Amino acid sequence: MTNQVPFARMNGAGNEILVVDMRGQSAPVTPEAAVKLASQTETKFDQIMAIHDPRVNGTDNYIMILNNDGSEAQACGNGTRCVVSALTAETDRDTFTFQTLAGILNAREIRENYICVDMGEPVFDWDKIPLAEEFADTTKIELQIGPIDAPVLHSPSAMSMGNPHAVFWVKNDVWSYDLELFGPLLENHPIFPEKANISIAQVSAENELTMRTWERGVGLTQACGSAACAGAVSAARTERTGRNVLVHMPGGDLSLEWKDNNHIFMTGPTEWEWSGMLDPQTGDWVRDESDK
Repeated sequence: MTNQVPFARMNGAGNEILVVDMRGQSAPVTPEAAVKLASQTETKFDQIMAIHDPRVNGTDNYIMILNNDGSEAQACGNGTRCVVSALTAETDRDTFTFQTLAGILNAREIRENYICVDMGEPVFDWDKIPLAEEFADTTKIELQIGPIDAPVLHSPSAMSMGNPHAVFWVKNDVWSYDLELFGPLLENHPIFPEKANISIAQVSAENELTMRTWERGVGLTQACGSAACAGAVSAARTERTGRNVLVHMPGGDLSLEWKDNNHIFMTGPTEWEWSGMLDPQTGDWVRDESDK
């Protein structure tokens, strides 16, 4: 490898993340490198969080986010928490401001490996989510899977958290639905011109949700931070819960608060697994000897 940069394998509530230090580098992590890394057992991931030098004043870093199919993502809340954990390990700071495709994100470490991210403001306008046709009320759009008279899933809440989301509300256990079958069909449905993250959500207790998510460009994930935000906001919009919600996902729990200023704050854990060096152009990598 001729151009090695440090990286760490981490997870945020089970969301598999590679944090890649691209500071001082001019070229990005290539889609080809991302696909190669995702294909290998040790380095498979949901998102790559590539930390670049800042591009605008007032920010600490630009974060480029790649899905495991090599496509670029606008937002990843669980990955952002992992970035904060990685950066706090090398400095005495606990507060950071990042630029992403979704906009500016502020994050701070509450305690070691427990991070709060201001995920910004949810977007409900149909053309900004975006949807392919107009809906005056995006709390319940016309979309279903299954027979017309007995659909398996129907009438999701739609919104954007920097990336499009559809949340299907169900009464039965979220594990009783074949999301691996329905997920790719719904992700690529014509109503979502930029595709969408597809979630199944159930109100499991007062101000608690249980969710599973098929993530755009990724597939089934153990957790998806922006989907947890979408679920919490949609639950409050439809008066299923209040504005403070605990979201249970397969990989762990996330605490969400939709504040009066319309910003949603996500708080949850991170875990460092191991580190190494990789070539961001080819995806070739080596693990640190101390981590083997």
